[in-house]
Amino acid sequence: MTKYIFITGGVVSSLGKGILAASLGRLLVSRGYKVSIQKFDPYINVDPGTMSPFQHGEVFVCDDGAETDLDLGHYERFINTNLSQINNVTSGSVYQTVINKERKGEYLGATVQMIPHITGEIKSRLIKATKKDEPDILIAEIGGTIGDIESLPFIEAIRQFRSEIGYGNSMSIHVTLLPYLPTSGELKTKPSQHSVNVLRSYGIQPEMLVLRTQIPIGKNEKDKLALFCSVNKNCVIECKDMDTIYEVPLYLEEQGITKEILNFLGMENKTPNLSDWQEMIEAIKHPKKEATIALVGKYTELNDAYISVVESLKHAGYKNSAKINIKWIASENITSDKEANEYLSDVDGILVPGGFGVRGIEGKLKVIKYARENNIPYLGLCLGMQCAVIEFARNVANLKDANSTEFDKNTEFKIVDLLEEQKNILGYGATMRLGSYPCKIKNNSKAYKVYNNELIYERHRHRFELNNEYRELLEKNGLVISGTSPDGLLAEIIEIPKNDWFVACQFHPEFKSRPQKPHPLFLGFINAVLNQK
Repeated sequence: MTKYIFITGGVVSSLGKGILAASLGRLLVSRGYKVSIQKFDPYINVDPGTMSPFQHGEVFVCDDGAETDLDLGHYERFINTNLSQINNVTSGSVYQTVINKERKGEYLGATVQMIPHITGEIKSRLIKATKKDEPDILIAEIGGTIGDIESLPFIEAIRQFRSEIGYGNSMSIHVTLLPYLPTSGELKTKPSQHSVNVLRSYGIQPEMLVLRTQIPIGKNEKDKLALFCSVNKNCVIECKDMDTIYEVPLYLEEQGITKEILNFLGMENKTPNLSDWQEMIEAIKHPKKEATIALVGKYTELNDAYISVVESLKHAGYKNSAKINIKWIASENITSDKEANEYLSDVDGILVPGGFGVRGIEGKLKVIKYARENNIPYLGLCLGMQCAVIEFARNVANLKDANSTEFDKNTEFKIVDLLEEQKNILGYGATMRLGSYPCKIKNNSKAYKVYNNELIYERHRHRFELNNEYRELLEKNGLVISGTSPDGLLAEIIEIPKNDWFVACQFHPEFKSRPQKPHPLFLGFINAVLNQK
């Protein structure tokens, strides 16, 4: 029977519940257990696909095309598995399903209520995830903060579910913040006590506390929390801020967290195999090289908007025992070639990630021109490829007004245009080209050298595509389309062979990078950067 671990958070939001869930997953996988992780988000949006990156951060895309919370990226990277739509549940998707069932008459005329219909649908998502992946342990993270009105149906569903499967088959872990008051030199436990009391009032007694803190927690504070929150002393776990998120599993392991969890769930505490993870942490902590990458985007005010890109750059750095520094550049700040030179004169590589909308596009084009003309290693992702093609068309193929119809519907040279199947779509949510698609790679290209494979599968999230009417002209001027859909109709990878590394792709390789297995395109990019240095 699958065992369940439910993770809730209190005191404040953004405590790192996702990193905790991913870290526990890593520790359990290292013991040979099969693990799956599920995120329950209380917001009413059906998925984060239409939400602003400034509010929500990155939209992570799974192989099946699910647009999900960025925490699923952490889950995949830590436990090295591919997740799907069933692993991301929002209030909006639950309510939508229940309302659709009511409209079809599936409730046989009954009054549709929060209990049992909404809570029942939430519980069914837990069961579906269990049936799909058949894990030994399913970790379920509940978004938001205990006390929020919108998360109540999830908490009630968990209470019911734990009662139904037997309490020994599940465990509740509550993550809270211990505020530090520098004036008195104290860590305050009262907010955590209140948070646990609220959780108890909903019918859930946590079996473990994980305490986020800036400084080490003393024995007195741990004993006080154990006493007032009715938690075993060994299950009061410290989780202080670390230099890198990948250190968190090892720090938790030192405190015996996995032993206590497996003991409570009645499972064998097998000897973990964490040697490869420890070697990676050593490489992270003691780099032998260093490089600075300019990340030029629209949402640079919130780093979480590009979190998978940043992690992918770091992964490629770890493989090379190199520290990768990110120079964040808001593309709308670059309005001239002179400014591009000023912003980029001290960087070793340039990356333009995905995005939507016209704001900052001209700045991105100037950045790409700088990279191309100065032979600075360049990697473009999705919009970063579309901008690279537009810049090449304007400044090399002499199509001065070349543009994308996303930015200028009346442009004379529609270098980038809507996909044919997108032209009659009116809605926005889940209507793009989403998920994993095959790509055929041309021999003797830079892409082939890094992939070492003629057929690859990558994740997409876009509406616009390189216009085939201009492919011949672009190739005549020196652009190589090194990756296409198997039928040859869609351009997936472009490169400029005369540059050391100028490669851009229509898909999102950052979604498939892992800390111990960096994505080939990121690895090729960072290798080129380090070789130039």
